Amino acid sequence: MNSMIHRREFLLNSTGAALAPNLFAEALGDSTEAGNLRLARFRFDVTPPMGHSLCGGWIQSVLGVDDPLEALGYVLLGSGKPIVVCVVDWTGLLNQAHLRWRESLAQAAGTSPDRVAVHCVHQHNAPFACLDAEQIVAEQGDLPHIIEPEFFQRCLDRGARAVRAALDRSVPVTHVARGEGRVVNVASNRRIIGLNGKHRSQRGSASKNPYHHRYPEGLIDPILKTVVFYHGSKKLVASHYYACHPMSYYGDGRVSADFCGLARRRRQADEPDCLHLYFNGCGGNIGAGKYNDGSKAARVELIRRIYEGITASEADLRPEPIRRVAWDSDAILPPLASRFNEGRLMREISNQQNRVVDRNRRAYTVAFIRRVRSGTPILLSSLRVNNISLLHLPAECFVEYQLRAQAEFPDRFVACAAYGDGGAWYLPTQEAYPQGGYAVSVAWCGPEVDSILSHGIRTLLRGA
Repeated sequence: MNSMIHRREFLLNSTGAALAPNLFAEALGDSTEAGNLRLARFRFDVTPPMGHSLCGGWIQSVLGVDDPLEALGYVLLGSGKPIVVCVVDWTGLLNQAHLRWRESLAQAAGTSPDRVAVHCVHQHNAPFACLDAEQIVAEQGDLPHIIEPEFFQRCLDRGARAVRAALDRSVPVTHVARGEGRVVNVASNRRIIGLNGKHRSQRGSASKNPYHHRYPEGLIDPILKTVVFYHGSKKLVASHYYACHPMSYYGDGRVSADFCGLARRRRQADEPDCLHLYFNGCGGNIGAGKYNDGSKAARVELIRRIYEGITASEADLRPEPIRRVAWDSDAILPPLASRFNEGRLMREISNQQNRVVDRNRRAYTVAFIRRVRSGTPILLSSLRVNNISLLHLPAECFVEYQLRAQAEFPDRFVACAAYGDGGAWYLPTQEAYPQGGYAVSVAWCGPEVDSILSHGIRTLLRGA
C-alpha cells in the first residue's frame, strides 16, 4: 500500500464517504478575502462519571473530581464551509473515536469533517478514548473499559448542542494578533541519550531522581505562542500553544485538568468575556521531569509558570485587520512498525495472567493495525490567517516536527497543536528509532513516518 494516501481515497475510506464529492472539493484548500467573517464560541463538560476508566483503564478509575474537564472551541464562518477547532481535556481521541468527534461537530456546524480539527490536552487523569480498542477489550469479558460508549455518546450530544447554540450567538471577527512568551522551568526532554547514542533513561513527567533534575533540559521549544481573534478591540478567543506533557501527578483517581488546564482556567478567570484555549504542541518527547517531583506543591508551581508564560505571550498583542483566511488538509497513512503481529498481540490480550495495563495497551496497538490495513489514514490540517499558520497534527509528535516547521518557514508565525488523532500513539523522528527507549517501543508506526509526516507538514504550510 502506498504510504501517502490521496485525499479522495481518504474520503472513500471514511465513514463520511457519502459526502465525498463536496469533501474532495473543499479539501483542496480555500483562500478567502476577509470581509464577512463571524466567530461562534462553544464549551461543554466532558467530565467522566464515578467509576469510569482513566487513561485507558490501567490506572485507578474515577474516585472523585478535583476539577471538571471541558471541551472548548470555535466555529469560523464566512470562509467557505464553516471551520471548527476544538480542544478537549482528555488523554486522547483515537481512530474511530476521533473521527466520530469530527463528524458530530461537523454536522452540528453545517460543514464537512475535513474542516474540523479536534485535539486533546493529554492529561492522564482523564478518558483515553478509542472505540476500536474498547470493542476488543469488551470481547474479553474481564477487562476494564477503555471508554464507556454511553458516556462517549453523551459527550458527542453535548458538543452538538453546544455548537448549534453557539451558531445562534456568532459575532463578527475582524482582527487577529499573535504573541510569544518564554516559559521558564517547565519543559525538559524526556529522553536522555548516553555516549553510545542509545536511550539511557526516561525522565518522564515527574521524577524524584536527582540525576534527572541535574541533567540539562535538552532539546525543547521554550516558547508559548498565542493567537487571538478580535471583534474590533474586543478579544473573542485566545488560543495558547506550548509543547510539554501536561501531567504533574496522576493515577490517584482524582479527575483533573492538571497544571496546563488549571493555568488556562486561571487566565480565563482574568478575562471571562474571552474564551481561552490551550493546545499541547509537539510534546511527545517533552515533559516536566527536570522540574517536577510529582508533589502537590510542584503542581502549584507549574500552574504559575504556565500562567506566566500565557500572560507574557499576551503582553504586547497588536491586532491587525484580517485580510486572508485559508484552510487546507492532507491525509497520510504511515506504515506499521514491522515488529507488531496481530495474532500474537491478541493472544497476549486474552491471557488473563498478563497485567491489565499490558492487555489494554495492546488493544490500542491492534486497533491501529486494523486501521492501517483498512486504509483509513490520518488527517492533517492547517488554518492560515494573514501570516499566521495554525498547524493541526496527530498523536504524540516529537518536538523536532514543531521546530522544523518553524525553521522552514521563518517568516511565518507557526503555532503547532499536536494530539489530534491519537491512533498512532508516539510519532518519533527517524533518528530516534535506533536509539530505542519508551516512546519508540510504543510507536505503532515505522521510522518511515518521519519523511511522510514531514512531507505532509511541508505540503500544508506551502499550500495555505
